[in-house]
Amino acid sequence: MKKRKEWVKKGILIVLLLLCIAAYLWIPGVHSVMNRVFKMFASGDFTIVRDFVASYGVYAALISFLLMIFQSIAAPLPAFLITFANANLFGWWKGAILSWSSAMAGAAVCFYIAKILGRDVAEKLTSKAGLEQIDTFFERYGKNTILICRLLPFVSFDIVSYAAGLTSMSFASFFIATGIGQLPATIVYSYVGGMLTGGAKLLVTALLLIFALSAFIFMLRKIYMDRQSRK
Repeated sequence: MKKRKEWVKKGILIVLLLLCIAAYLWIPGVHSVMNRVFKMFASGDFTIVRDFVASYGVYAALISFLLMIFQSIAAPLPAFLITFANANLFGWWKGAILSWSSAMAGAAVCFYIAKILGRDVAEKLTSKAGLEQIDTFFERYGKNTILICRLLPFVSFDIVSYAAGLTSMSFASFFIATGIGQLPATIVYSYVGGMLTGGAKLLVTALLLIFALSAFIFMLRKIYMDRQSRK
């Protein structure tokens, strides 16, 4: 019975993924919108994301929510662009709630895709090298991997979500760690995003990069010290 349920889950997910791919390939409207979304993320400009979301009027929040889930599945698209856009469009605290809740939903989707469909599918949606890198983190830091990677903007937390689904970690543990780990960054990014205009955008981007680099150096130093202590 258990195996049958697992096969049913796999079948449903595979059908949904195939339908999405078919819609992109054969429905001109969907193809056009998705290409626009990819170009939007590639630009690295949150104002383009903001304008895209705002263009849907009363459905803007829903579009933002779906956009966050999409970027989670299509790792490693940058989530912080959506967070900045939400704060700039809806106000920092409403934007923070929207960004946090939608990121949680996206993380859950990634976790279950990997849990149900396995490593082969996860590698196709992300990358083999990326998953192997996160595997190493999980071996060394366990659940703390989620908290660490969420603080590093250049580390794809979406790949971490896929990798977590391939471990024995329960969904409850993953979901709680995800919620706690992403909350501080979401609040900070939302607060900053609500104030970004003109030259301030460049200044804050530079500060975020410096913060990320500092955190990355600290993390590498910790890994190096751990290796040395084991020798």
